Amino acid sequence: MTDTTTTATGDPCISDAAGAPTDDTTLRLLSTSDLAGIDITLTDVVDTVEGAYRTLAAGRSDNPRKLTVKPSDGHSVSYAMLGRDGSRDVVAIKTSYKHGLDKGREEQHYYTALTLYDDVTGLPVAMMDCGRIGSLRTPAVSALLARECAAPGARSALVVGTGTQGRLALPFLLTTLPDLDRLMLFGTHPEGIEAVRAQLRAHFPDRDVEVVTDARAAAADADVIVATAGAHTPAAIEAEDLKPGALSILVGHGLAPSTLLRADRVVATSEAQMKVTGTDMADADGNFPAVDTEFPPVLAGIGAGRTAPEERIFAYNSGLVVTDIALGHRFAQLAIELGLGTRVPLWR
Repeated sequence: MTDTTTTATGDPCISDAAGAPTDDTTLRLLSTSDLAGIDITLTDVVDTVEGAYRTLAAGRSDNPRKLTVKPSDGHSVSYAMLGRDGSRDVVAIKTSYKHGLDKGREEQHYYTALTLYDDVTGLPVAMMDCGRIGSLRTPAVSALLARECAAPGARSALVVGTGTQGRLALPFLLTTLPDLDRLMLFGTHPEGIEAVRAQLRAHFPDRDVEVVTDARAAAADADVIVATAGAHTPAAIEAEDLKPGALSILVGHGLAPSTLLRADRVVATSEAQMKVTGTDMADADGNFPAVDTEFPPVLAGIGAGRTAPEERIFAYNSGLVVTDIALGHRFAQLAIELGLGTRVPLWR
C-alpha cells in the first residue's frame, strides 16, 4: 500500500499509491461519500472477514473486550474497541456512539469511526467513517455463520428487520449458500422492505423475496433465521417456533431469549461480548448458557459449528474489531489507489 521515500531533508516518509507523501503529522480522512464510491464485491468482503477470523484463531491478532458506556436511562450507548490485525500489521481503534435509543429510528443519531495505524512504519493510515464497513462486515459474518452452522441441505432463509443490517443480509447469504431457494422477509417499514428488494435485485437480479406478516409462523419454515431488527420490532420468535435443525443468528432484535436458553448448541463470535451486548437474552437471573464454541476456531477448522443435523443452533453475531480493521484496511487500500480522501495535518 505504501512505499518508503525520503523528504528533502533526508527524513523518511511514506508515499501512497496516489503519489502524495505522508508523514507522522498527516492523516488521511475518508468520509462517508468517499467510501460510498468504492466498488467492492460481496465475495471480496466475505474473504476479507474470513481471513481476519482465521488470523485471530491462529493467535496472530488481538481483539480485547469492548468498553461500553450507557447512561442509567438507556437513551444512548457508546463503545470503544482496540485491536490489532496480525496478518496486515495494522493497529486500529473504533468508536461507536448511538443516541436516541428511546426514540424512533428517524430521531436517532449514530456515529462510528475507525482509525488505522501501520504497525510496521508506525505511521497513520487513515481515519474513516465506519458505517459502510459495519454494514458490510456484519452480514458477511452472518453469511459465514450460515455456511458453517446451517443444517445440511438448507434451502430457506428468513430475515427479520429491514434496517442497515437487514438490507444486505440476503445477498450475503446467497453468496455463501447459493442453494437457498426460498427467501423470506419480515419488516414493518415499507421503505425498508423496498430497500431490501432493491439490494437483492442489485446483486442477484433473478431473485426476489417473499414478504411475510407473521414472523413466528415463517420461522417454522426457515432453515436459517437472521434477526437484524431494531429494539422496537414486534417480532419475538420463540424456541418452539423453530424447526429441527434450524439456525438462528442474532444481530439485533427479533429473537426471544428462549431461542438461546433452549438451544441445543450455542455459537458466538465472542462469548465475552455476548455477555456485554446481549443482556436482553439472559435468563431471569441474568445468566447465559455456556457457549459451546466461539466462531473463529470453527472457521479455522479446529472447532465444530454443528455436530448433528437436528440441532437447533443459536449463533450470536457481535462485531469483532479485527474484522472492522481488516475490511477498513481493504477500503483504505482501494481509496488510496483512487486518490480519495482529505489529507489533514492533524498533529502539526
